[in-house]
Formats: sequence, structure tokens, C-alpha cells
Amino acid sequence: MTKQGKVYLIGAGPGDPGLLSIKAMECLQTADAVVYDRLADPRILAYAKDDAEMVYVGKASANHTMRQPDINKLLVKLAAEGKTVARLKGGDPFVFGRGGEEAIELLEAGLPFEFVPGVTSAIAVAEYAGIPVTHRHVATSFAVITAVDTLVFLMGVENLTNITKNLIANGRSADTPAAVIRWGTKPEQRTLITTVGTAAADVAAANLKPPAIFIVGNVVKLREQLQWFDNKPLFGKTIVVTRARAQASTLTRQLEAAGARVIEAPAIKIIPPEDYTPLDKAIENIKTYKWLILTSANGVTSFFNRLDNAGLDSRSLSDIKIAAIGSETAKALKNYGISADLVPPAFKAEELAETLSAEVQVGDKILLARAKVAREVLPESLRALGASVDVVTAYETVTALDNKEELLTALQNGEVDLVTFTSSSTVTNLLTSLGDQRELINNIPAAAIGPVTAETCRQNNLEPDIIAETFTIAGLTDAIQRYYKE
Repeated sequence: MTKQGKVYLIGAGPGDPGLLSIKAMECLQTADAVVYDRLADPRILAYAKDDAEMVYVGKASANHTMRQPDINKLLVKLAAEGKTVARLKGGDPFVFGRGGEEAIELLEAGLPFEFVPGVTSAIAVAEYAGIPVTHRHVATSFAVITAVDTLVFLMGVENLTNITKNLIANGRSADTPAAVIRWGTKPEQRTLITTVGTAAADVAAANLKPPAIFIVGNVVKLREQLQWFDNKPLFGKTIVVTRARAQASTLTRQLEAAGARVIEAPAIKIIPPEDYTPLDKAIENIKTYKWLILTSANGVTSFFNRLDNAGLDSRSLSDIKIAAIGSETAKALKNYGISADLVPPAFKAEELAETLSAEVQVGDKILLARAKVAREVLPESLRALGASVDVVTAYETVTALDNKEELLTALQNGEVDLVTFTSSSTVTNLLTSLGDQRELINNIPAAAIGPVTAETCRQNNLEPDIIAETFTIAGLTDAIQRYYKE
């Protein structure tokens, strides 16, 4: 029996990926094909299945990747093939989104569809700029095209001269407050306050380009009191995150919550070691160890994956003490129902070695599971105390700058304000990836998660401007905010 195809006409929202609805996310996660517009954020597309067919049909002014009739036919074709299709449209499908046209085409072809409403830029972009489209004491109504109090024009920037001319001709005062908001709800948001009479000239002078909306009405004055999005501590800053792809989202979320635009440029990728034999052998003899030391969340994950592979679980560690470097490592252990017996006050190898010195006795057998490339200070310090230390590779880090062109473009255009480093390997691997173009980051401020990473920066002729006092992602974010506040 042939699978019944279906199209979900989804509003992707105005730009901020956090405004995507749960239903829209669920549709993306099950779609066989994703047909998306220009304004769909890449992080929204990341919800799609790895094997989903991705089709870009974006339109920018007169430059159309695919004409609307052809988009309609594409949706019919994909659904007729039995595919579940997520049709991503900026804003809401019905607010200048041509969702109705696409639905009618599907209806005529006898193919099922559903609408998934999205947050429209007509309201959201104004709200992110601190401009209420209605206010009890200022404006009791608003309209997207024709209005009494508040007017919101979508996709009208390139026709602003005619719009404002007609507004004045039809009775709107040239002194009426107005605003043009570009890339609303995104970290790149830019708001221009103007008037109906000067809007066209002001936009031209500021070189504001689409996508942008035009708001007309006295409510614009309330921005002085209510603007909030562009008051965030990192608003207007572009920050490069070099953490491993699987882990970058935590730092990205925290920086974006503070208003920053983030370019994820993962300099490392976590991969299995070439040979699991030493780790597996250690797990086989786990009962012979007095201490298990884990130095990162990656080490925790890798160790427990191999423990599971051996048919064991956390119960096999009941007679062993476990030490963790850092709160993130300790938190990762909690996911397996284990509380670390020892976490040093400062999250680095020297502190762990010093703290363990009061615990370790001559002849104690210690298992240290960590990355393939790491400093030797910890095992050397423990051996100096008379312990027997087995160092096994739980994972490896390799260079993996998979969006090099995006990063290079931003660097060459002078858009980057800060580069973050969350480990020594992110420093060395980013520089390796940049090669003979490494000079592009020489004069850009750098932020290091701690003193060890900072020292690696210095060894590579990069002097960090920011060093987190608490060696965690939250500590790094706090340090960055303090840096820009001072």
C-alpha cells in the first residue's frame, strides 16, 4: 500500500528560532522533505531528520530561487510521492505568506494538508523593538495594510517613497512617528526611528535593506520606554563559539539570551579512539581500582558507553571512588545516578592532584579516562605520590571546522567582536583550520574558559582579553558580560 503524503504549511516565525512552535518542531522532526524560505533560521532546519530532503525556495525582492507556481507544483509532487512535507514559511503562512495559494493547489490535487500557525513579524518585530501596536492610551486598533491608528507594512521598504507619499496624500501628517525595523527578533535587529515625511530619505541614508517592516503611528514613541531586546548586555556583538558541535548549543543559548549574535564555528569534533582495547581492559578489571578519575563530560559519556558495551552499569562502580574535574563533569556523572566523591575547588588538573594528595596512598591503583591528547601534570603528580596510574583514551578530538566559509566571511568583513575558547584543543584546532589566514583573528578579543586554555592561547601568540574565574560555560558567559559592561 502506497504511503499517503501530506503537507504541513508551517509558520517559522519572524526570525528568532526560539519563537518556533512546538507543533512546528514536531512536524519538522517527522518530515521526509523540508521546503523552506529565505527567512527560515538554520537552527530551525536543524530539527529536520538527517535524511530529510532539503529544498530551498527562497525569494529576495526580484531574485526568486523558484517562482510561486513552481513551488506549488513542487509541493504537489512531493506529497504525491507519499512524502510528509514540512513547508516552512517566514512569519505566518496566511500573513502575506501565500499559504492559501499553496493549500488550494494541494486541494485541487486531492492531497491533504494542515496549517501550523506562526508568529507574524507584524506584531513580533514591533514587540522586540519595544513598540506596542496597540496601547490603551495611545492606539486602540491596528491594521497591517489599512489603519486608523497603527499601520504595519510588511515587505514595503523598497517602495517606501510611494507608501509615505500616499499616506500623506490620504491625510496622515508628515510628522507622524514611524519606525523601520530590520531583521526583527534576531540579534542583528536594527531599528530606525523616523517620521512619515522623512522615512524614505532616512532609510536611504542609513542604507537599510530588506527584510524589514515599516510601522506608522504614535505608538512608536513608546519605544523610548519599552525597548528591551536591544538593551541586552551583548546586543550588537557578534561572538564566535568554537566548542564541539554537539556541545556548542549550551554556550550559544546563553550568549544569545544576553543578546549576542553567535557564529558557531566548531573547531573540534569528538570521535571514538582508534582502539578501545585499553579502556575495555580497564573496565574488565574495574574492581581492582581504588579511584576512577574523569576529566570532562565527554570522558563521562565515553566511559559509560563502554561500560554499557561490556554489559555493565553504574553498580559495577560501587566500591570505587570517583573524582571529577569541574561541575560540568560532575553534572554528567549525575545523569548516570552517580555523585562524585571529589570535585576540586578550581577546575583544573593541578587542583585535582593537590586535593587527591590527602586521599591517595602508596600503591593505590587509579584509572584516568580522558582525551587522547592531554597534559601529563595529573598522572605525573599522582605517580609522585606513589600511586599506580593507568591512563586510557576514552575519546579523541579532531579538527572539524565545517562552516569555515561562513566564519571567514564574517572575519574578513570585520563583523566578529569576540572569539571564545572552551578548551586548549579549540585553540589549536581553530588555528590549524584557519591556516595561513589565522591573522584574521590576531586583533580580535579572545575569551578563555580558564587559565589552562588561556595559557594555550598565549603559546599560540593570542593574548586572551577575558579569562573566566569560574571555569564553566556559565562562568565564561558571565565574564564576557562583565567585559562589555566595564
